[in-house]
Amino acid sequence: MMRNKTILITGATDGIGKQSAIELAKLSGKIIIHGRDEEKCKKTVAEIISLTGNSNIDYSSADFSSLTQVREMANTISSRYDKLDILLNNAGVYENEKIFTIDGYETTFAVNHLSHFLLTNLLLDLLKCSTPSRIINVSSIAHKNCEFDLKNLNSQKYFDSYNTYAISKSANILFTYKLANDLENANITVNTLHPGVIKTKLLQKGFGMQGASLKEGAETSVFLASSAKLEGVTGKYFIDCEEKYSAPVTYDTALQEKFWDISSKMVNQFL
Repeated sequence: MMRNKTILITGATDGIGKQSAIELAKLSGKIIIHGRDEEKCKKTVAEIISLTGNSNIDYSSADFSSLTQVREMANTISSRYDKLDILLNNAGVYENEKIFTIDGYETTFAVNHLSHFLLTNLLLDLLKCSTPSRIINVSSIAHKNCEFDLKNLNSQKYFDSYNTYAISKSANILFTYKLANDLENANITVNTLHPGVIKTKLLQKGFGMQGASLKEGAETSVFLASSAKLEGVTGKYFIDCEEKYSAPVTYDTALQEKFWDISSKMVNQFL
C-alpha cells in the first residue's frame, strides 16, 4: 500500500509526528520529515533510517511561526518532488503566554492552523499530481471545549492559553471539512483526528500531564495515511481509528465558509 508513496509529515522530529514517520517508514513509504531545526531534522532522518532500514527518508526545515518560511518550504517541496501522495499536517504548539509571530499573529493559532492552511493550499497542485492522494490534519478533542469567536481568533479580545489552543484545534476541523467538500471531485481525501492523550512535550507544557505511548498516539494518523479502508472516505473525524462526531459547531457550513475567508485574508500575501 505505501511502497512508492511520498509522504510529508510536519512536526516530525519529535513526539507523535516522529513516531508516525517511523511507522510509515516501516511500511516502505518515502518519508519527508519537517522540523524547525535543520540539525535536528538530519539527526531524525538518520535515526529513522537506522530504526527501519528504509533509506528513503528526506527532510525539509522551516519555522512554522513564519509564514514566509512556510511558503519557502512549499516551494522547495514542489521543486524537489514531482508528486506528493500524503500530507500529514501534524505540527503543533501550546503557548502558555500571549506571544505574537513575526507576521503579527498569535503563535498557537499561527503554527497550529495558519501554517498548515497555507502549506496545504500551496501544495495542492502537487497533491493533484498524485491522485488518489490524502490530506490528514491532526486536531484534538480539546476542540470540543472552546469559545469559537471569529473576532478573537488572534486573541484580540482576550488570551486564555487553553481556549486559544482549543480554537486552533477547531480550526483544523473546520478547515478539513471545507477542504474535503471543495476537493470532493478531485480524488483527494481530507480527514482529521484526535490522536489521544499522549505523552508529548506539548501535553506536559500545556496540561502538566502524562499520557499514553507515542506508538498509541501515532496509530490513527498511520491508519488514515495507509489503510485501504479509507479509500474515498473524506471529511471525517477519527478517534482510535474509528469515525466519530466532532463538536456541532464544526459542521456549520456557513462558519466553515467565513473561517476559510478569514484564514485566506490572513495568509493572502504569502500565497
